[in-house]
Amino acid sequence: MRNLFTTYRVLAMIVGVLLTVLVFVAVPLKYLPADGTSLQTTGDNLTSLVGVAHGWIYMVYLVVSFTLARRLRWSWSFTGLVLLAGLIPILIFWVEHRATQKVRAEHPELAAAGV
Repeated sequence: MRNLFTTYRVLAMIVGVLLTVLVFVAVPLKYLPADGTSLQTTGDNLTSLVGVAHGWIYMVYLVVSFTLARRLRWSWSFTGLVLLAGLIPILIFWVEHRATQKVRAEHPELAAAGV
């Protein structure tokens, strides 16, 4: 269980960082500079690369998060929040923090193990 939770936390951070970079750096660079400029080209390339990486890693995040949620018997509403958090920039960081607090409160044996 500890490994699954650690995997969830790592994936949440990766998905969060990728989505933040995509929304606040890559997309503005793609659409704000004039067409054909080096900044616009960089934004276009970055959007493609980061967007694909976020999509694939988000799918893994969904599977790991759902598995964790069922094993820890989280409510359906909290599970839904955890699953959707990877689609809204910055929200995933707050949700991961709340999930960590929840696990530490409800499963002290995991907290004692250093999770």
